Amino acid sequence: MLRSSPFVRPFVRLFVRSFAALAVLSALAAFDPCSAREVKGSAPERVPDIETFMKIGACGQPILTRDGERLYFSTSLSGTRQLYRLTDEGWPYQLTFFPNGIGYVNLSNDESFFMVTAARGGDEQYQIYRVDARTGALEPITRRPETRFTVPLFSPDDRTIYFSANLDNPAEFYVYEQDLQTGARRAIVTREGWNGVTDISRDGRYLLLYHATSSLDNNLYRYDLRTGRSVHLTPHTGNVEHSAALFAEDPMTAYVVVDDNPDGIPRLAVISRNPPRRTWMFPDARSAWPIEDLGISTDYRILGWTANEGGWGRLRLWDLESDREVPFPELDGIVGSFSLADDGRLAYDFSSPTRAPDVWTWKRSGGFDWGRRERGAAALEQRTFSSYAGIDPDWFSEPELIQYESFDGMKIPAFLYLPKNRPSGPIPFIIDVHGGPEGQFRPYFNRHFQYLMLNGYGLLAPNVRGSDGYGRDYLDADNYKNRWKSVKDLAWAAKHLIDAGLADQDQIGVKGGSYGGYMTLAAMTEYPEYFSAGIDQIGIANFETFLENTASYRREFRESEYGPLEDREFLRSISPIHKVDRIDGALFVVHGENDPRVPVSEARQILAALNERGVPADSLIFPDEGHGISKLSNRLVYYRRMVEFFDRHLK
Repeated sequence: MLRSSPFVRPFVRLFVRSFAALAVLSALAAFDPCSAREVKGSAPERVPDIETFMKIGACGQPILTRDGERLYFSTSLSGTRQLYRLTDEGWPYQLTFFPNGIGYVNLSNDESFFMVTAARGGDEQYQIYRVDARTGALEPITRRPETRFTVPLFSPDDRTIYFSANLDNPAEFYVYEQDLQTGARRAIVTREGWNGVTDISRDGRYLLLYHATSSLDNNLYRYDLRTGRSVHLTPHTGNVEHSAALFAEDPMTAYVVVDDNPDGIPRLAVISRNPPRRTWMFPDARSAWPIEDLGISTDYRILGWTANEGGWGRLRLWDLESDREVPFPELDGIVGSFSLADDGRLAYDFSSPTRAPDVWTWKRSGGFDWGRRERGAAALEQRTFSSYAGIDPDWFSEPELIQYESFDGMKIPAFLYLPKNRPSGPIPFIIDVHGGPEGQFRPYFNRHFQYLMLNGYGLLAPNVRGSDGYGRDYLDADNYKNRWKSVKDLAWAAKHLIDAGLADQDQIGVKGGSYGGYMTLAAMTEYPEYFSAGIDQIGIANFETFLENTASYRREFRESEYGPLEDREFLRSISPIHKVDRIDGALFVVHGENDPRVPVSEARQILAALNERGVPADSLIFPDEGHGISKLSNRLVYYRRMVEFFDRHLK
């Protein structure tokens, strides 16, 4: 079982930054031929409806036991994301049955039970549950629906758990320990702000803690459970993000992913001894791409990480004993999470633009001699098999990674999706904008993209300035008063499509979720001549009311990105709600009633403003969703409406 670093990045980027959740859907029914559409070209003769595409499955987040014999994973086979165990016969045995699915999962050291987080109706007030790893028997550990808890770490004897929560102050996250036998709980770190646990030492004496001061700045501490004292491991000036961190076998040493370098690329560093001293693990070309998830085997021999290579996700493994790389196959796609058994077997999830996410295992021959320099033989085995709901994957198209020039000459990376049988001349196009804003569009398997291409649409997914994955300068390039620059990047994306002869000016749509929803509204109010239709999903319409009403623990961190609430004049200037009269195209507004990040009042404001002008707008507000659409039944409703909307206004 791999010990990963599930707290620094997920806590900061999940709580602070809006993220595009991976849609893990079930595949239960064939398509209705009465709703299929004729398609000209070699394949297919008839395209299934959007509902069928949304039933294509997905499996991920593997957890492999130390002996490599048991494999757990998550999938939305039941309609929401749940935890499963793969039986000896290869059958998925469902362990959890939460109505709204699960959050994060952690397996105990003795591998007999899990700690799982789950929330209700999209409110993100995650509670902690104990789940038996064999039967799925459930026991609530917390019962505070007004509080948000993170998934815990275990002491070596599995008696004590450590987690963070806004239990004592809604705006602050402290670190707590809880005895699982007695239920006794106490706060052990009450530093003002956001605190969390990213690892526990092998002997159980030390915790590796982080403290976030903004969405792009945090610190790490080594906390001694015996003495209650902390050692600051990462003194620095300015904004520095430590996005993953784990102890080595010696708790005086930690492996850390940090962007404190001239180009702002997150790289792997080693912090050692006392007083702490930091060195870069790889000063050469191996560190050219941003490092993301970090993990280490339970025997502390193998260090693993994923690298973001222009949006693609590559897995890298390093033998710490022999100090050499472990050769791993180069896979054309995205390796997400991974898990490592003590005998060298590896489980990981993998997807690509044309392959649905599934769990695979990998092992080397020759007795798993990790120190061998030669590549040697290796075996890849697919362990889960997501259904394609009767759809032939050969129909799917790969994107092209391009760059287009923006208003000031900056090169903007983007993924261009074109139908296989595209006719000569312009076609209807949709520009898809990621959330965040410090997110990044990556070429995961995207069901509705493939559907739209098969029905004659092109898609462009730009990573406008402010996106993650390209260094600190690019990430900070849209902060505060530079907000308009990223909006201009979006307009210049439309200009690129027109200038390249790919689209006509009156056949371009735009859509996005969360910050991407704001970008949709901003594009349609600032550059209405380029956008004939837009879908605003869980987007910000009014930055003043957004900052006033977002969850209290998020406000200060969002102000560091968008600007302080005290600067109301600027916030008004970038708020689409004050420019609704400029919208010339059709608008579709989608939101969840229980959204704690972007309150549903943002959707209601924009709809009311359009109604006052007598301008009709499509809308869809789900009473049982939050910041996203988690339930398959709701996703089917939304995507069916999305297709109808774009067909009506772009074709």
